[in-house]
Amino acid sequence: MKKGQLWETRPLDSWDKAKELRAKWQKSIESKEKVVGQGNTSFVVDWQVCFPAITVIEDNPAGSMIAAKNDPFARKSRLACEIRGWGREICGYHGTLWGTQFLGYQEDGSPFPKRKFTVPFPCICDSHTKRGEQCRAFEPIPRWANDYTCYIGEYDEEREKAMLEHRNYCSLKMINEMERVFDQKFDDDKMIEMIRAESTIAQYRQDVSYYMTFKPAPLTVKDIYSFYTLGGLTKLDPEETVNFWKMFRDEVKWRVDNQIAGLGTERYRWMEAHPPSWHYLKYYRYMEQYGAVCIGSQYSNGTPMERKPDGSLVERAYPGFSKDIALETREDEIRYMTGLDARAPHHFKQDEYLRPNALNEFAELYQVDGAMFGLWRGGVGCNMLRKEQAMKLRLIGKSVLFFEGSQPGDRTDLDEKRFLDQLDGWMEGQGLRKLED
Repeated sequence: MKKGQLWETRPLDSWDKAKELRAKWQKSIESKEKVVGQGNTSFVVDWQVCFPAITVIEDNPAGSMIAAKNDPFARKSRLACEIRGWGREICGYHGTLWGTQFLGYQEDGSPFPKRKFTVPFPCICDSHTKRGEQCRAFEPIPRWANDYTCYIGEYDEEREKAMLEHRNYCSLKMINEMERVFDQKFDDDKMIEMIRAESTIAQYRQDVSYYMTFKPAPLTVKDIYSFYTLGGLTKLDPEETVNFWKMFRDEVKWRVDNQIAGLGTERYRWMEAHPPSWHYLKYYRYMEQYGAVCIGSQYSNGTPMERKPDGSLVERAYPGFSKDIALETREDEIRYMTGLDARAPHHFKQDEYLRPNALNEFAELYQVDGAMFGLWRGGVGCNMLRKEQAMKLRLIGKSVLFFEGSQPGDRTDLDEKRFLDQLDGWMEGQGLRKLED
């Protein structure tokens, strides 16, 4: 037993299955029979599976994986990007993946899968729309995009309706044109099947998020990051995905019931807000030396929740938003993908941007003692309102630490030694010492 250990720990039984599914997805994108695209496949429903010979690679998980696995190659890729005029303020995910494209080969030495089309992800992080630009500049390929309709302020029913119709039009046009360009029929029946599966998966994900509010936390954020893309950015068969998330949810529930901890020495809980430094995940383990566990963020934990008067936690409700849509036509499918609110409340990041006290509520729900936020040179959406949110957290007694760097997928400007010194000062300033000291 470790010094200071309070709870039992044990490996996750679902870990091997998760690795199997991830490997299966990796093999699928390497198929020479697939038309490979880059960009958005929607966080809600995976539309690209409904085209029989299309697969889409998101540069966020691909870029972060390179940064985490092979720093020398990631640096070489970003340099190849800089040589061609993309500055260091560009999103690290994009820079790493574009550099791989320029080099012509991937981290494992295999040829870079040439993109045949691109669909930039319309996100509140404005650099996302740039991803399609470089793909098309590299060689002439089709490019489709969906406008990201967004406004700040009170709910406006008429404005919502107009913006929503525009978003639906963009999606319908994209699918219709892909049918024409690639001579493939979009499988609407499969889409309906996936939407129904997604509703079940979303409930399992919400359950896992709920269980993270307990003490001790049944998982650490590193565990969450190992699973959260499965069935989302990592595309899998709907039935297989449902079965996996049920198994994972059941295991997490069992861990809560039996007080099996993600960190056996947990005595301090902290939160983040957006992606970590993928190239330097060591800081999670470093914090564990103080008995400090990261319970995640709205980015990793997903579903925004609220506490009802009876004490129960439920998925947050938004004006004008409901999943109760009849699924009979392609238009119905697109409306489900888009959401009834033009501001897309199903997108987990939106919660903190549209509601000024969202991070305070998250902190209280998850019983955190403090928060750590990155201030990034690239990826403007990751910094939006961050300092204002920190001030609000301090007003309710939560300690907040800021650190600086290039972007979660780019280690160029992260001073690792200074970062660790900051962590020591933050913990010691709150009366904590390393358990090994």
